Amino acid sequence: MKSIKKLKSEVQKKLAKNDPAHDFEHINRVYKNAEKIGKQEKANMTLVRPAVLLHDVVSYPKSDKRSKNASSQSALQAEKILKRYGYTSYEIGIITQAIREHSFSKGMIPSTLEGKVLQDADRLDALGAIGIARTFAIGGIEKRMFYNKTDPFCHKRIPNDQEWTLDHFYKKLLLLEKKMNTKTAKKESIQRTKIMKRFLNDLKKEI
Repeated sequence: MKSIKKLKSEVQKKLAKNDPAHDFEHINRVYKNAEKIGKQEKANMTLVRPAVLLHDVVSYPKSDKRSKNASSQSALQAEKILKRYGYTSYEIGIITQAIREHSFSKGMIPSTLEGKVLQDADRLDALGAIGIARTFAIGGIEKRMFYNKTDPFCHKRIPNDQEWTLDHFYKKLLLLEKKMNTKTAKKESIQRTKIMKRFLNDLKKEI
């Protein structure tokens, strides 16, 4: 394992000032997801692990226009870092490609198994109880209202998650279950989506 502990330590320092939804604990959870998915799907974990650690090495607030290019910038930064750790050009190519292609906003299906594992592992962290917590953390940071009081659950309007936090469930989160690449992640995503749907049903009774 090529200095993965040292790489973890370096990434942890780089993400020290990130928001709670994109901090090093996010990386740790995605890493845990990727270990499970990657081993089940027989991916090359030597490449998956650094891809996970570096996938958010460049991060911007969600309201920042640069956010859409964060994955590409993370890939460029990852290339520089990986060279210092002795990864080969071939390995760096696979790792940075996975990072470049994982972003939800780009709408890409990763071209390698390792990229699919990274994307699935990252998307799982947007679901379930932790997904709910992350969604409202970002909503608070961006000073968004919890919900649209006239139509909280987007029955008669297009979701606008730039204004209302709850809309993010309908614009992105509830769609992720069908966008998973691997069987392992699909199975887990079903359970995590059920948690979110129960939350929404409970919320309907309270507001």
